[in-house]
Amino acid sequence: MDSFILELIGYLASILVAISLMMSNIVRLRILNLIGALTFTVYGALIDAWPVAFMNALIVGINIYYLNQMRSRNEFFKWLRVNSDGEFLRYTLSYHQGEIRENQSEFDFVLNAGDISILVLRNTIPAGILIGRIAEPGVMQVRLDFVPPAYRDFKIGTFLWSDHRQDFLDLGIHTIDARQGNDEHQSYLKKMGFKPLLDHPILRLTLK
Repeated sequence: MDSFILELIGYLASILVAISLMMSNIVRLRILNLIGALTFTVYGALIDAWPVAFMNALIVGINIYYLNQMRSRNEFFKWLRVNSDGEFLRYTLSYHQGEIRENQSEFDFVLNAGDISILVLRNTIPAGILIGRIAEPGVMQVRLDFVPPAYRDFKIGTFLWSDHRQDFLDLGIHTIDARQGNDEHQSYLKKMGFKPLLDHPILRLTLK
């Protein structure tokens, strides 16, 4: 094989591994690291550098093992409605304020007594924050729907918007409107079942 192509494969593998180490989402980190290690395995085999190929093949196996563990392990999720003026909610918002401002800059951190505030616990850790207000009877406007990067694997979104639809219905809520946010947040909402409204910058989820 041409030496230039071999070098490109080696550089590609290095870039993939380097990018993976910058990711805060552990699932994406392992997937990209796996691809990088697999590319390094191919590179090592092509240049007869068998120690390089063996080490990276081992890394591929380790990543596959832990990804399978993440996919198959049982996790505990808890829907927890909290007071909007509670100290714990305020502390949680303050702790994540940098990420919140980056991803959902329209949220003003002003908590109103009439807000519906929900924490989603994942293995007892606050891993999701939902704050909404009742805009009209039966319709809730989402002010904040935030998940820290380490937990953005759609499990919390599925738990909140699919598994626990009945909890919203029990509160008299049948329609949920959310602003689109940045591209990542918009993609997340669409995967959770929110649909865009014509000529309006919101996405809507109809629960019944």
